[in-house]
Amino acid sequence: MRSPSHCQACRAPIRWTVTDRGKRLAVDAEPHPDGNTAVYRDGRGTWLSRRPTTELPIAPWEKLHKPHVATCAARQDDEPMTRCLGIIRLDDAPARERDQ
Repeated sequence: MRSPSHCQACRAPIRWTVTDRGKRLAVDAEPHPDGNTAVYRDGRGTWLSRRPTTELPIAPWEKLHKPHVATCAARQDDEPMTRCLGIIRLDDAPARERDQ
């Protein structure tokens, strides 16, 4: 069995999966009880992932993982937004923009 890959940004172990729509999705290598992505291997050894629903809940052969984009330490923005950029109200626009 192949070992997990590593995120280029934070070097954490990840697994690349193929979603039910054919897209690639990186998930954390270890299962997590709070995960929202069901991950399993098919008969060819390919890691597949999908979102469990009420109509199709998690199967016994699937494990819940978190998408890595939600847990990547390098991509977390801890700095709060201190102001909004751009025009929020029209009366905040400069006079030359309002006159046009």
